[in-house]
Amino acid sequence: MSAAHMSEASLSEHEREEIDTHEQRAFGFWLYLMGDAVIFALLFATYAIMIPGTDGGPTGKQLFDLNNAAIETGLLLVSSMTFGFASLQVKAGNRGAVLAWLAITFVLGAAFVFLEVREFAGMIAQGAGPDRSGFLSAFFTLVGTHGVHVTMGLIWIVILGAQVALKGLTMPVASRLHRLGLFWHFLDIAWVGIFSIVYLPGLL
Repeated sequence: MSAAHMSEASLSEHEREEIDTHEQRAFGFWLYLMGDAVIFALLFATYAIMIPGTDGGPTGKQLFDLNNAAIETGLLLVSSMTFGFASLQVKAGNRGAVLAWLAITFVLGAAFVFLEVREFAGMIAQGAGPDRSGFLSAFFTLVGTHGVHVTMGLIWIVILGAQVALKGLTMPVASRLHRLGLFWHFLDIAWVGIFSIVYLPGLL
């Protein structure tokens, strides 16, 4: 076997090992998301149990703003779509387009967090903070946990955006972007659950 053939075989083996490594990391991240899903399921169950526990305080119908929740939902759904566009550009190898779509996703996610923080601040200003009742404790815990996840996702977008700009779309960077995509889409699904279980029934 010639040196060129040996080098090619060695390189392909190295590439296969690298692909296997990133597939294992993706599998591990799926396990993390399953654990996160269990946490959210428990928070949803706790909220459902605590809905009647207002202790004479305000109910969801008195506090929730459907227009605000609908805008938040729209922002997060569109951000999930823009991240999908970023993922397509990763496959195309277009670094500039990836950075542009990540920036748009970041802006949409940041707007979502801003609206959520504003909603929390408004409720607390009305005396409807998490210490007012069991219902509000469960609400703030569930929605706040999701908000913290989105905030961590925004930080992650900034970090990976910097890696794309500095390192390019290497296999490790593309693998990290794939895992971030899984995380971001998971948050989208979790929010649809919050909108459907918390806000819509709370206003009916």
